[in-house]
Amino acid sequence: MSSSNIVVIEDAEDIQDVIVYNLQRDGYAVRAAGTSEDGLALISNQAPDLVILDLMLPGIDGLSVCQQIRSNSITKAIPIIVVSAKEEESDVVIGLGLGADDSIAKPFSPRELLARVKAVLRRTSYREPSPENRIKIHNLLINVLQHQVRLSGQLVQLTATEFKILFQLASQPGRAFSREQLLHLAVGENVVIAARNIDVHIQALRKKLAPEGDLIQTIRGVGYRFMSQ
Repeated sequence: MSSSNIVVIEDAEDIQDVIVYNLQRDGYAVRAAGTSEDGLALISNQAPDLVILDLMLPGIDGLSVCQQIRSNSITKAIPIIVVSAKEEESDVVIGLGLGADDSIAKPFSPRELLARVKAVLRRTSYREPSPENRIKIHNLLINVLQHQVRLSGQLVQLTATEFKILFQLASQPGRAFSREQLLHLAVGENVVIAARNIDVHIQALRKKLAPEGDLIQTIRGVGYRFMSQ
């Protein structure tokens, strides 16, 4: 849980500093922005595991940011916690209606913030992707029901673990997965395997899927993501 990547979008520097400090102290990787535009750029560059979003932002407001995140196929599954002043209760209701996962009112204690973050990540970190029958990206076709992968029409022989890893990555393009998350999703929570073993599976996938194997990108210090563009 503590290796999760979080983007904080908050224009008040003192509040942003408090949020970032406490999240980092609890072990999270945090990137912060003071404007909506900068925050959306951070999310686009590397899809995080969670967004903490202030509703009262200069320029594009937080509700519009929430709507943009939810309307993008790459970012729509990212959990969002909206931050608001108590008098902005109506905006919080709208934010939750737009798809925010939780809200927290200012002023808040670090303990409350961390509790909300952990609760949302616990509910959403290992959320199953939508069960699409077919995933088509460039020349790569993943047929979930037939458990087959074709590259430019040719059948690619994958192991069961390789198929599960590829499916998890390709079904949520842009999202960063840690090695531990991929292992958990591919082989199960109760199987004890070294996290670095995922690198062997990724290397095999890249070789079998060449040249489309380059779509699987390494995120240094984090793990892997699948890019559709």
